[in-house]
Amino acid sequence: MTRVREIVVVAKGGPVEVRERIAAAPAAGSALIEVEASGVAFADVHMLHGTYPAQPKFPFTPGYELVGKVRQVGEGVPAQLVGRRVAALTVTGGWRSFAEVPAKSLVPVPEEIAGPVAAAVVLNGITAYQLAHQVAKISAGQTVLVHGASGGVGSLLVQLALNAGARVLGTASAAKHPAVRELGAEPIDYRGDVVARVRELAPGGVDVVFDHLGAGSYARSWNLLARNGIVVGYGSASTYDRPGNRFLPYLPLLGRVLGYRLRGLLGAANGRRASFYGIRPDMKARATLVAVFELVRSGQLEVPIAEQLPLVEAGAALEKMISGRGVGKIVLIP
Repeated sequence: MTRVREIVVVAKGGPVEVRERIAAAPAAGSALIEVEASGVAFADVHMLHGTYPAQPKFPFTPGYELVGKVRQVGEGVPAQLVGRRVAALTVTGGWRSFAEVPAKSLVPVPEEIAGPVAAAVVLNGITAYQLAHQVAKISAGQTVLVHGASGGVGSLLVQLALNAGARVLGTASAAKHPAVRELGAEPIDYRGDVVARVRELAPGGVDVVFDHLGAGSYARSWNLLARNGIVVGYGSASTYDRPGNRFLPYLPLLGRVLGYRLRGLLGAANGRRASFYGIRPDMKARATLVAVFELVRSGQLEVPIAEQLPLVEAGAALEKMISGRGVGKIVLIP
């Protein structure tokens, strides 16, 4: 028998409980993964508060991503998969010591990459890579502004933009400015007048803004764009605890995007664009993760880890995520 330890969010806002049960044999097409590490994401915080667009029903086990070894496979899954090191974008269910995952969702993990590092780059790495190379399509000579440059996604965006030959400005608290400089970006204190500082550093505007803060920030980001620039919204970190309909934080962005397109038709947008990104756990995401793992394995991408905590301290990990005190990703170890 395989005993599973798992984290369960009982109701909206908590509590967060540690539970144990016996694992069933994996279903057809699935594999049982012994989890090495799983990440803590702002999506988990949104789900805790019931504000995630694809909100799971309570009670549920969080965990958007995991890394581990295949221990058992269900019918229709090749037996040679047993013992392989894999990663998966699970959306929920990753905060377990053993997790059942569809075999088609698994991505091989290079042995050179440690479990916590691999887990830290699944969701964040896919997100950052797709934002940089598929949405914004950063090119050499551009100036890029990354909000939250010391965070899990932000720190990877900084590196990917620099690798593409761009100049990078990054917002962060003053205490995190040394870490932002070490990444290679020019830090801006997010508690100060960000707009004035960006205009001082880039008088002609910036070519790309990556904004994870939510609808209230998108208009300011738009106003910082140079001609033909793009602002990419990819989250709503400032609205995780906002009451009411969980889709409301995203509606103002939709209105602005439509408005910008209309202005573009009228010639008032100067080629500026707005886009919103949401990750999809599909084949394209899995192919992206293969590319990200190769960047990590080859040393082209460093993965900052803010802290590693035992799985049983998941509640504390969520609080640390909300506080934003660390640099990089928080990882849970079963």
